Parts: sequence; C-alpha cells; structure tokens
Amino acid sequence: MSTDKLDKVRLGGMALSNGVVVHGPTAWAAAVRSAEGQIKVVSARKRVLAPGVQQPFLRGPLRLLEAFAFLPELRRRLPEARLPFERPAVLAVAAASAATVQVVRRAPNLSEAAREVLAGALSLTPALMALRGGELASYHGAEHVTIGTYEHDEPRERVHERCGSHLIGPLLAATGAANILASRAPANMRGAARIAGSIGAVGAAVEVFGWMTRNPRHPLSRALARPGQELQQRLATADPSPEQLEVAEAALAACLELENGDRPTD
Repeated sequence: MSTDKLDKVRLGGMALSNGVVVHGPTAWAAAVRSAEGQIKVVSARKRVLAPGVQQPFLRGPLRLLEAFAFLPELRRRLPEARLPFERPAVLAVAAASAATVQVVRRAPNLSEAAREVLAGALSLTPALMALRGGELASYHGAEHVTIGTYEHDEPRERVHERCGSHLIGPLLAATGAANILASRAPANMRGAARIAGSIGAVGAAVEVFGWMTRNPRHPLSRALARPGQELQQRLATADPSPEQLEVAEAALAACLELENGDRPTD
C-alpha cells in the first residue's frame, strides 16, 4: 500500500474459531468462512468508545471493555461466528481452573507470593485450552499477518508486537501484587479488595504494555515481552492457509471502509 504509515488506522484484532475480527478506533468488522465455503462479513460502528479517556490506569480497562463490547452484536448479526470460549471443553476447564485457584490460595505449605503467582498462572489455563482447539491458532496467525502487513507496508510474520499475549508478563506480576495486598484487607472487605485489585492490575498491565510498545529495545521491555512471544510462537498462532488469509483480509477491508467513513455492511 502507498498510504504513509502516519496515516494508518490503529487496529486490533481477535481470532475466531472460524474467522477473524478486526477493530479500529470507531468501528469493527468480522469475517468467517461458512460450512459451505463462503466468506460472510459484517461490520458496524462501535457503540462503546473509550479513545477520549486518557487518565492512566482507567483508560486500560475501558479500552479492553470497548474491544469486547460489540461481541453480542457480532453474535446477533453473524450467528455463524464461533467464539473461542464457547466450546464445552473450554467451559469445563474454566470451572475446574476456578476451583483449583481457590484450593491453591488456601495451601498452607506455600508462601503468599507463591500462592498468588501459581493462582495467576492457573487462571490462564482456559485461554490456553481455547487456543488449542480447531483452526483458532491459524486464524490468529492470519489476523497477525494481515494487520501487520497493513501497518508495515510489507509482508509480515504471524508474531505481532502488539498481540494481547504480551500482557501476560505484566498482568501476572500486577495481579499477584494486587492479590497479596487484597489478602491483607479485613475479612469482610477482602472480596471487594480483590475485585478492585483485579481492575487496578489490568490498568497497570495495560500501562506497562503501552510503555513496552514505545520502548521495544529496552531490556526490561524485552524481558516482559518474552512470555508473550514464546506463547505466540509455540501455541497461540500457526501459519495460516491462503483461505484463512482471505478471510482475515475481508475483515480488514470491511473495518477500514467504516473507519474511512463508509456505511456499515449488512
């Protein structure tokens, strides 16, 4: 593309089990391949917007909310879309993981810090389980290749520097610290303290992630990004097929049409 990089729309994405979602500052689009082999595309303006919020620690959770708020509309307009966490096996693992986390937090033979680190790692199990199913990893790779190629004006690999997997390191550290502090609150306030700590941990992790993207060569940035890079390479992404890239490119094109001022598709 000949468009200057300064004019590029800032994009994010999400892999589906049978397609790709691409979202920008004000719009989103999804494309899936149906059982009959056809590509189906929907796009719309976002109803929840957070780009104007610039307060540190608050903008992170709000932007994450913005990135997921359109999923009910996506399911209504594109019933064929299959979200990663809808599989019964993933739901069962999520329930088992939640129960195991509670057991770990009561383990008397572990230090407080060890309990929280282990609990944080266990909480990632459902997400890892979701990534192992079907074509999700390949569609995740297609999402990265398509958005990265658009952003850099050259063919890109399936590992992307802004993938949400890079939040893992900062999020585990922030969540562990927040839960340690919450565990020291009075018993009648501990539940509320954990909720507040979780929100604060997300905000802190997103702020750290933003710093990482601005300072990719800093040694600390590289260390924090390493878990996400390994996850992308080994589990979260796979090389996409030409057919999967075609689906991702359809989602990208539909999102850019809206970001450039065109009307939504049906």
